[in-house]
Amino acid sequence: MFENVQPAPPDAILGLSEAFRNDPNPNKINLTVGVYKDATGQTPILNCVKEAERRLLENESTKSYLGIDGLPEFGTRIRDLIFAADHEITTNGRAVTVQAPGGTGALRVAGDFIKTISPQATVWSSDPTWPNHPKVFAAANLQTANYAYLNSAGTTLEFDKLLESLKQIPAGDVACLHGCCHNPSGIDPTREQWKQIADVIYERGILPLLDFAYQGFGDGIEEDAAGLREFCRAGSEFLAASSYSKNFGLYRERVGALTVVTANSDSAATVLSQLKAKVRANYSNPPAHGGQIVAEILGDAELRAGWVEELTAMRERINGMRQLFVDKMQENAPQRDFSHLARGRGMFAFSGLTAEQVDQLREKHGIYAVRNGRINIGGTSEDNMDDLCTAIASVL
Repeated sequence: MFENVQPAPPDAILGLSEAFRNDPNPNKINLTVGVYKDATGQTPILNCVKEAERRLLENESTKSYLGIDGLPEFGTRIRDLIFAADHEITTNGRAVTVQAPGGTGALRVAGDFIKTISPQATVWSSDPTWPNHPKVFAAANLQTANYAYLNSAGTTLEFDKLLESLKQIPAGDVACLHGCCHNPSGIDPTREQWKQIADVIYERGILPLLDFAYQGFGDGIEEDAAGLREFCRAGSEFLAASSYSKNFGLYRERVGALTVVTANSDSAATVLSQLKAKVRANYSNPPAHGGQIVAEILGDAELRAGWVEELTAMRERINGMRQLFVDKMQENAPQRDFSHLARGRGMFAFSGLTAEQVDQLREKHGIYAVRNGRINIGGTSEDNMDDLCTAIASVL
């Protein structure tokens, strides 16, 4: 039966990482996968994570299954993190959370849930968006489409076109929005723009789905939640898929959550039953370790303070690398404006390089980037910035 199976195309991003690993160039630079690296080029384990793991190991008494929706304290603390503990959504029991294997797992559960409640719905994502968005939703047998987002150069949010595009989405469809640190551009709406986006979406009867993968990597934990919280209105309904790979450095532990906000607590209980049915059919119940770490850190004042400090250091390093990149490119290629990189937030930015220029960087300099010109600022450092910017200038 397998003789006629055709090879699947390699993943556009993970395939490049494999090529990077096999490249013998000692000065190679990887700007592909969204993984934070410190000044030495390593992806560190946070000190707060190490301490949480130590405590968990000492007190662990079982390896039995979690419930279908995961650790109860994990869900409670995630809702407090994204909404704030005293928000009426949490106090009135309008939100439910299921723990998922990463933000991707949360998006897939969301897709299956949407397919059940609105089988004809189309999921609209920004143009451009994370390349896996349409694949995940298509795997849930949902139609996908795009709404306008950036200018043609990929450097500026075209807000008027964005609003007009959202106004064309039919009622009952779904708008997938990047809660902060837009991937792949790093260009986010302002808080006032978020308010207008939420106004249009609710007026049109569109269901919002917030992909919230980078809280704390933009301007701060509370600041980065501002866009999502614009959707937190009386009687509002929306979904939020959150990831804890980046802000806790728990990439391989696959820690995510799908939170659904409903109009009232009765609806919340019904929605939870549906989410659990989707989880049961997908992966039965989530892995424990990563969720335990996050719950332990968020539930302990000392560990949480340490996490905030370490997260702040990661965010400030990335923002510093953005500015350094702009400064170095000004020295090496003053004819080209890269200032939009300093205005962006999060790991990603569009370099403006063509696919051919990206190929030249890889072939001649061992610098790996996605062919659409997206680069991971988190993969740069003070040590490799000169080589990187000299190489980019040479291919412009």
